[in-house]
Amino acid sequence: MAKVSCFENLEVWQKAREFSQLIHETSNKGTFKKDFSLKDQINRSVGSIMDNIAEGFERGGNKEFIQFLSYSKGSSGEVRSQLYRALDKAHIEQLEFDFLKSKSIELSKQLSGFMSYLKTSEMRGVKYMKEPTESYSINSPNLES
Repeated sequence: MAKVSCFENLEVWQKAREFSQLIHETSNKGTFKKDFSLKDQINRSVGSIMDNIAEGFERGGNKEFIQFLSYSKGSSGEVRSQLYRALDKAHIEQLEFDFLKSKSIELSKQLSGFMSYLKTSEMRGVKYMKEPTESYSINSPNLES
């Protein structure tokens, strides 16, 4: 399996970034954009998903990474709860709610799967390596099939 050299190459971080953009766009429409408290809270929560993935990755150890992925998963649940509040306040329609809720659940499942993978991985993290090794990004042409 290829090594990832930066968090930006992680698919789960990319999905979290896309989800963050969707929430930002949604919270800047209609009556939602005037509910400053909920708008701020949901944008902070969705940003926390991608930020915790990045912070956990940068710490260099699987245990810490798993812990931060867990925080990200919790933030995904927070966003989902806030979407219910937005629906209840009629800031979003049912169809938009259903779409965003499904994106949140999909992201939570991906985070869970990644945590499970890291828990069973033999590599404990780059900070535990005795000698520096070259890391390749997922898109590197130097990767072997």
